[in-house]
Amino acid sequence: MLNRLVQFALTQRLFVLLAAVLLAGFGWYAFRSLPIDAFPDVSSTQVKIIMKAPGMTPEEIESRIAVPIEVEMLGIPKQRILRSVTKYGLVDVTVDFQDGTDLYWARQQVAERLNNIVGDLPSGITGGIAPITTPLGEMFMFTIEAPQLTLEERRSLLDWVIRPALRAVPGVADVNALGGKVHSFEVLPDPAKLQALGLSMAQIKTAVEANNRNDGAGRLGEGGEVLLVRTEGSIKTQDDLRAVVVARKNGTAVRLGDVALVRDGSTTRYGVVTMDGKAEAVQGLVLGLAGANAQQVVNGVKAKIAELQPTLPAGVTLKVFYDRASLVEKAVGTVSKALLEATLIVLVLLGAFLGNLRAAVAVAVVLPLAALGTFILMRSYGMSANLMSLGGLAIALGMLVDAAIVVVENIVQHLGRETAGGKLPRLHIVLRAVREVAVPVAAGVLIIVTVFLPLLTLQDLEGKYFVPVALTIVFALASSLVLSLTVIPVLASFLLKKVSHDEPWLPRQLLRLYEPVLGWALKRQTVVFAAAAALLLLAAGVYTQVGKTFLPEMDEGDIIVGIEKLPSVSLEETAALDLMVHQTLMKNIPEITGVVARAGSDEIGLDPMGLNQTDTFLVLKPRAEWKMASKDALIDRIREVLDQMPGISYSFTQPIDMRVSEMIIGVRGDLAIKIFGPDLAKLNELASQIEGLMKTVPGNQDVYTVENDGVQYLRVVVDRLAAGRYGLSVEDVQDALRVQIEGQRAGTVIDGNQRIPIVIRGPDMVKVSPAEFAALRIAAPDGQSVPLETLARLTRESGPVKIDREMGSRYSVVIANVTGRDLVGFVDEAKANVGSQVKLPTGYRISWGGQFENQQRAAARLALVVPLAIGFIFLILFSTFGSVRQALLVLSNIPFALVGGIVALWVTGEYLSVPASVGFIALLGIAVLNGVVLVSYFNQLHAEGHDLLSSVTQGARRRLRPVLMTASITAFGLIPLLFATGPGSEIQRPLAIVVIGGLITATALTLILLPILYLRFAHPRAGLRAAASEAALPTEVAHG
Repeated sequence: MLNRLVQFALTQRLFVLLAAVLLAGFGWYAFRSLPIDAFPDVSSTQVKIIMKAPGMTPEEIESRIAVPIEVEMLGIPKQRILRSVTKYGLVDVTVDFQDGTDLYWARQQVAERLNNIVGDLPSGITGGIAPITTPLGEMFMFTIEAPQLTLEERRSLLDWVIRPALRAVPGVADVNALGGKVHSFEVLPDPAKLQALGLSMAQIKTAVEANNRNDGAGRLGEGGEVLLVRTEGSIKTQDDLRAVVVARKNGTAVRLGDVALVRDGSTTRYGVVTMDGKAEAVQGLVLGLAGANAQQVVNGVKAKIAELQPTLPAGVTLKVFYDRASLVEKAVGTVSKALLEATLIVLVLLGAFLGNLRAAVAVAVVLPLAALGTFILMRSYGMSANLMSLGGLAIALGMLVDAAIVVVENIVQHLGRETAGGKLPRLHIVLRAVREVAVPVAAGVLIIVTVFLPLLTLQDLEGKYFVPVALTIVFALASSLVLSLTVIPVLASFLLKKVSHDEPWLPRQLLRLYEPVLGWALKRQTVVFAAAAALLLLAAGVYTQVGKTFLPEMDEGDIIVGIEKLPSVSLEETAALDLMVHQTLMKNIPEITGVVARAGSDEIGLDPMGLNQTDTFLVLKPRAEWKMASKDALIDRIREVLDQMPGISYSFTQPIDMRVSEMIIGVRGDLAIKIFGPDLAKLNELASQIEGLMKTVPGNQDVYTVENDGVQYLRVVVDRLAAGRYGLSVEDVQDALRVQIEGQRAGTVIDGNQRIPIVIRGPDMVKVSPAEFAALRIAAPDGQSVPLETLARLTRESGPVKIDREMGSRYSVVIANVTGRDLVGFVDEAKANVGSQVKLPTGYRISWGGQFENQQRAAARLALVVPLAIGFIFLILFSTFGSVRQALLVLSNIPFALVGGIVALWVTGEYLSVPASVGFIALLGIAVLNGVVLVSYFNQLHAEGHDLLSSVTQGARRRLRPVLMTASITAFGLIPLLFATGPGSEIQRPLAIVVIGGLITATALTLILLPILYLRFAHPRAGLRAAASEAALPTEVAHG
C-alpha cells in the first residue's frame, strides 16, 4: 500500500503539487477560524442552584432549604459530587456531573427536581439555577468611574443601562454586579402612631401592595370605533406612596404619609467593593457562556462599551482592570514565539547536516504543510488553539521532520551513488530510495503516535490539559507521514539535480569522532555493559530524590490576595480595613498601581464569600518597569507588608487558578484536608488541631482553616404560651421582627426600565442597638401592643459563619499551599503526623484532596496505560522485523532514554509532574525510532550478504547522520520552550528538560550500545561468533 502511494505520487507529480497548494489554503483558513483561548476549558459540567433567604441564619437555611434541595438532587444520574455552602441569607448548591455530560441535559434534570420541591421551601426566598457559565467564565472586569455620582446612581447605571447592553453581546452569559447600593423606597412606620390607630405592619404592607398597579378593563365600542380601557394606579414617586390610604378612622382616611416616614434608601447589602485605598466602588464582571471563545467575547464587550460610552452621563468612564484577552495574547504569544524560533533552529540544522540547500528546503517544506494540516484536523475536531494544543505542535516540531529527513537523506545517498553510473532515470532512483525506507518510516511514526495514545485516556483536570497536546501531536505526525511519502519525494525529484559525492562538513567531523569510539566499544564490550548498568543504577538513585507534584504553578501575570478577618466584622468595618490594606500596599510597593477588592457576596451569588473574606485584585505595572526581579520576589515583599498588619490572615492566588481549584474541590489551595462529621463545634476543634500540626510540616505555606465560629448570635426564643395569650403565633412574632431589622418587600415601583423595590422596615435606632431591639413592641390582632420581652427570651451566643456540606454530610476544611518541596512528600509526612496525633471520634472521617488528589489519579492512570502502550509498540516492532529478539533489542533503548530525563529533572530542580511524564512518553517514541532506523539498516546489509560485523560497523557509520539529525533537531527544537518566559511556559519547561536530557543519553547509547547488542543477540548463536571475533576486531574495523 505504501509503495503504491509513493508510486502514484511520483507518476502524478503535478496533481500532488496542486493538492499541496490546496492543503495550504484550507489550512490557513482553518487556522484563522480556530477559537483562541489561553488554556483549554478545564471546567466540568456543573449546575449551580443559588437561593437567597434574606435575614435567615446559616443553620436555618441549612435545615429548611439546603437539606431538602440536596435530598432531592442526590438521585440525579451521572452525578459525581454534590456540594453546598450555606451562609447568612444565602445558599449555594453545586451539582457536579461526570465529564462529557451534556450541560443542557444536566440543567434540565436539576430544574425538574427543583420544581418538585419549590413549594415546600419557606416563602419569601428568591433564586434558582445560576447562569450558564463556568468557573472560568470571568472574562472581563471593570469599575465605574464617576466622581460626581453617588454609589446608588452608579449602581443603577450598571444595573439598568450597562448590564442589559452587555448581556446582548454573543457569548456573554450574564453580567454580575458587585458593590454600590441598590436604590429603594423605604417606609418607616412610627410605632406610637400605629399603636394609637391599632394598625399592624402587615396591614400597611397589604395596603401598599393593593394600591400599586395598572390594569386593563377591556374594550368599549364607540360607533364604528373601539376604545381600549386602561386603569392606572401604579406608584411612580414617593408622593404617590405617601398618598396611599392605609385605614379609615371615624370617616377620615389615614394616609401612609400620616403614620410613616417615606424616603430614599437602599436594600440590605451583602457585599462591598473598595478601590485604590480611596473609597467604595461599583464593579461589573462579565461572565462568558460555557464554551465561548474568550477572545471574541472580550472583543465584543469592548466594542459594545465603546458604542455605549457616548450615551452615558458626562464624566462617567469604565475602567477595565482585568481582561482575559490580554492573557490569551500573552499565552498564545509565548508558544507562537517558541514555534517560530524552533522552526529557524530546525532549518539551520537541516542545512548543516544535509550540506545541500535544496535538500534542506525539500525537508523544511514539511513543517508549514504539516502544521496547516494539523489546523484542519483541529478545526474539524472542535479544538481551540491554546497553550496546550499549540504546545503539542511545538513538541512535535522536531519529530515532524524525522520522516522527511530519512526519506530525503536516502534519496541523496542513492542519487550520489547512482549518478556515477548514470544509467537509471532520476525518477526511478527516487522511487527506489523512497520505497526502501517507506516501511521503517511508517512504523516509526506509528510508534510515536502509539506512545501518545495513553495520554488520550487521562481524565478530569489532567485529561483536559493534556488530551489536546496528544491529539495535536498525533494529527501533526499523521500529516507529516502522508506528506513525507507524497509531496516530499515529488519536490526532491524536482529540486535535487546534482548531488555531490562528498559528505558535508558537519557529518564528516562527527564521523571522524564516532569511528574510533565505536571501534573502542566493540573491543571492550564488557566495559560498555558495566557503564550502562552503572548509569541505570544512578538513575534509580536519582529518581528517589526527585519530588513529585501535579502541575507546575502557571503564572497568569495577575495576583489576588485573599484576606480573612474576624467572622463577626461588619460590612463598614470590612470596607475600612480593606482600604487600609490598599493604602499600605500602594505606599510600600511601587509595582502596585491599583487595587480592587471585593468582600462578601456578589449580586448573583456565584461566589458566596462572607463579609470577613476579601479578594484583593492587584493591578500591576508592566513587567519591564518592575524593580523586583520576579513575581515571587514581589509576593515575598507583599507578605512582609501584610505581616505588619494585625487581625488579618492572607493567602495568594490568581484569577483562573483560584476558580479551577474551587471548581474541583470547593476550596482554593494545593492541598485540602476535609474533616467530615455531624457536629460543627467538634469539626472546628479538629480543624484547628490539624491546622496546628500542618504548620509543623516543613514546606508548608499559607496554612489556614476558614474561621467558622465567632459570629455573634442574638437568640430570640419565643414562648408559645405567652404569645398565644395575645393571639399571636410564633410565625407572627418572627415576621414582625424580620420587618423591624431586615425589612420586608411590599412591591416594586416601575420607572422606565428600572425596578425600584418598596421596603417596609423599623426605625434606624433598632438596627444599631440591641437594647432598643429588646424594647420593641409587637402589635397583637386585637390592636394592643406587647413588649418583645414578655413574648420571648433573648440570649447571646456565638455560632457558625457558614456550613459546608458534601454528599449530604457536613465538613470543615484545612487548606495548605506547599512551597520549596514536592507535594507528594509533603502529604505523606502530613498524613503520618495527623494519623498519629489526631484521634477521630466515631462518625468522623478525613479525606485528602486538592492538587494532591489529581496527582494521585493521574499517576495511577499512567501507570496502567503506559505499559500497555509499550506492549503495543512491541507488537509493531515484531511485525516490522519479524523477530522477537530484534523487537526486544530496540525496546532495550527505553530505560536509557529515561536515565537522561530523570537526571535532567534532578539537576534543574524541577519536579516529576504530569508535563514531565508527557516528556518521558515522547522520549519513549523517539528512542524506539532511532533503534528502528539502525536495526532495519543492519538487517538490510546482512541480507545483502555482509557478515555480521561489517553489517554493524558499516550500518552504524552510514546511519550516523540520520540518527544524529533526528535527535539533535528534536532536542534543539525544544530549546526555545526551555527558555521561554510568559504565561504557560512553566508547564512546557519540565517537558522540554526531560526530552532534551533523555535524548542525550538515548542517542549516545543507541550509537554505542545497540551495535554491540545487535552483534551478540540479534541472530541465534550470533553471540558466540561475536565473542570469537572480538580478538580479530581491530583489523576489521580499520578496513571497515
